[in-house]
Amino acid sequence: MIDTAQAFGVDIGGSGIKAAPVDLNKGEFAEPRLKILTPSESTPQAIGSVLRKQLEHFEIPETAPVGISFPAPVKPGQKLNWIANLDQSWVGVDITEALSEECGRPVTVVNDADAAGLAEQQFGAAKGQEGLVVVTTLGTGIGTALIYDGVLIPNTELGHIELEGGKGDAERYASSAVRERKELSYKKWAKRLTKYYSLIEKYFSPSLIVIGGGVSRKSDNFVPFIDIDTPIVPAKLRNEAGIIGAAYYASTK
Repeated sequence: MIDTAQAFGVDIGGSGIKAAPVDLNKGEFAEPRLKILTPSESTPQAIGSVLRKQLEHFEIPETAPVGISFPAPVKPGQKLNWIANLDQSWVGVDITEALSEECGRPVTVVNDADAAGLAEQQFGAAKGQEGLVVVTTLGTGIGTALIYDGVLIPNTELGHIELEGGKGDAERYASSAVRERKELSYKKWAKRLTKYYSLIEKYFSPSLIVIGGGVSRKSDNFVPFIDIDTPIVPAKLRNEAGIIGAAYYASTK
């Protein structure tokens, strides 16, 4: 690991596992990331094998903080009770304990949406923002992170808020995947997003809402048409946020 990096971040996803040393002074990768496809049988042992390869590739010293962004709620000292995008053998496992054992070193694990939220708050679109920031990731579902005066409120699942008017679960109505499946125009999709973000505004009175996920690259097509009072902006770090946020989180522990 080169001298400009203070921590190592990993972003575990259903299709790929991405990792890089992170320069926390700048909030960016210190070296180009290494992506390895997620094993088809994504058991703790198989994921652990990938993580070891990545740690060895970058020659990460034992003293460096290692943060891992993981696609499920992460409760320290508790076992996982459900998993959506990885092998079901994760159910009943203490994620941090299992990955520390697989890596042969202590690691810090954080929910993937929370990692992205922390990255945006520390280095991206929400940097310096006081009060409550709600970071959402629009993709297959809707991931959320709540950060109040720089402090993470972990494991929120606000993508599952029940919309008013019988519209049901928010992510089944307003996710990016729904837009693609129903072939909605960006303006029509923005009307659905308005229903969702109006409830976030009503229940939480945030100071700022940040929209992340791959679709944030096309934010000019839909963000101006989301009709709420709260300032709402696209994420800046995008696909780098999980790695950077995980590395930052590990550095604080």
